[in-house]
Amino acid sequence: MNASRIKAKGLKRLINAGGYSIAGLQDAWRTEEAFRQEIILAFILIPVSFLIDTTAVGHALLVASVLFVLLIELLNTAIETVIERISDDIHPLSKRAKDLGSAAVFVSLINVAAVWGIILLL
Repeated sequence: MNASRIKAKGLKRLINAGGYSIAGLQDAWRTEEAFRQEIILAFILIPVSFLIDTTAVGHALLVASVLFVLLIELLNTAIETVIERISDDIHPLSKRAKDLGSAAVFVSLINVAAVWGIILLL
């Protein structure tokens, strides 16, 4: 078996996974304007969330809703990247996949507005 195909185990696997994750975050920052905008939003909203008078669960929901947007944006970018890797041709299924990924990001942003609105208003 080719040595490059042998999967690392234990601590080495965790170190490798961390490196891949950092590389993915760097790539998203470098290539995705929406991700950069959402990171800036996170750097503003997360500290602000701790200034709001709410419970620990409320703080957790505020922070989690913001991080959820970043998570969905990364998944959307991954979907778009795979589609572009497969083919540059315009295809209805490619459009559908990209539109669904975009819709997921949109729903995650609605979630932020809803969570923050509920906690701030109640």
